[in-house]
Amino acid sequence: MPLSASSLKVGDSHSEVVVHNLSRTQIVQYAGASGDYNPLHSDEIYVTKVAGFPTVFAHGMLTMGLTGRLLTDWVGDGRLLSYGARFEKQVWPGATLTATATVDAIEDGEDGKVASLSVVTVNESGDRVLSGTAKARLDP
Repeated sequence: MPLSASSLKVGDSHSEVVVHNLSRTQIVQYAGASGDYNPLHSDEIYVTKVAGFPTVFAHGMLTMGLTGRLLTDWVGDGRLLSYGARFEKQVWPGATLTATATVDAIEDGEDGKVASLSVVTVNESGDRVLSGTAKARLDP
């Protein structure tokens, strides 16, 4: 059920695990779906011998997409007006990511009541891997 302006207040938040034990297969599937075949995400020899990382890592946009699911699960399908994020750390295979959205403001906009949200995604160690903002249209 979509959120309503009457039931939401500044400071409310919602968290959920958006991926548990991220697999290399999921990373490669994302590469295929997105068309992003950068070897940093799939070529173990390249990433360890040339790029100097310990192993392959997830696309930033995969992390953003997983986090976006938290937003649409919470505010309702078709209600996001904007969503932007900054990638802060690599997400490695085996990661479990938890995303949290917090209401920073509720304002009147062209589309009615609009919630401004801050978004943070952390890994299983509590390290922030993504931070961002979103705006969502609310029911009256």
